[in-house]
Amino acid sequence: MTQRKRGRPRLLDTSRLQGRDADTEDDISLTQTQTASQVQRNLEKHSPEQINLKVGELVQYLLIRDQKKLPIKRADIVKNVVKDYKDIYPEMFLRAKKALLDVFGFQLEEIDTKSHVYVLINKLDRVEGDGIKVDDNTAKLGLLTVILSLIFMKGNNAKEAAIWETLRRLRIDPGERHEEFGDVRKLVTDEFVKQKYLEYNKIPHTDPPEYEFRWGPRAFKETTKMKILEFVAKVQKKDAKSWITQYKDALDITRSQVPTASQLTKH
Repeated sequence: MTQRKRGRPRLLDTSRLQGRDADTEDDISLTQTQTASQVQRNLEKHSPEQINLKVGELVQYLLIRDQKKLPIKRADIVKNVVKDYKDIYPEMFLRAKKALLDVFGFQLEEIDTKSHVYVLINKLDRVEGDGIKVDDNTAKLGLLTVILSLIFMKGNNAKEAAIWETLRRLRIDPGERHEEFGDVRKLVTDEFVKQKYLEYNKIPHTDPPEYEFRWGPRAFKETTKMKILEFVAKVQKKDAKSWITQYKDALDITRSQVPTASQLTKH
């Protein structure tokens, strides 16, 4: 997938913890030095699948949160993503940082060591044709990437309800006006559809009517299923071949796009 624009979801209200500010409490718990054995014991409290899913959620959150190149506070990361996984936050952070660099070419750098504020720095040169090319003024690639990934991993179509549920987990509520995206529902069902990144169709024989999303023709032109699968695989720290059906689908399309010898001789 390309490595360019990112977005920012809505933030939750700051809570209080029994007489102590939540941000202060988070900083105290996260700055405690952990030995290698302590880290390992904490990791063993969670299944590998749970850890991979949380790391993937953290990567997506950082991409979207940084869409407008606004600094990202660790306190917001903890409140909106980490939550009950504070005991493995250092490991989550390292894995997410590595995934951002390996997959997108973004270096997560701390610009305020006292308040723990981060920014994403693009470490790779822009290459034409390396992925989806969203106009610089739209800055909605991070959100679109999440949606395209979900559609592909669900078998090339995803019900509207599943899309909205995923966005809500990223603190983007389609029923509320977002500070960066505006009307999220209109953005996804209208703007992305008009741009041909998505197709939005009624599911036959549903009452009340239900809708589903598929990749639009422009998405196929500007990225590939294999790139999307590799993105998901790297974020979740798995081999792309772990998803047998999706890998075969992506591989078949890749092979079909390679010209045969007879086709080459015609030019």
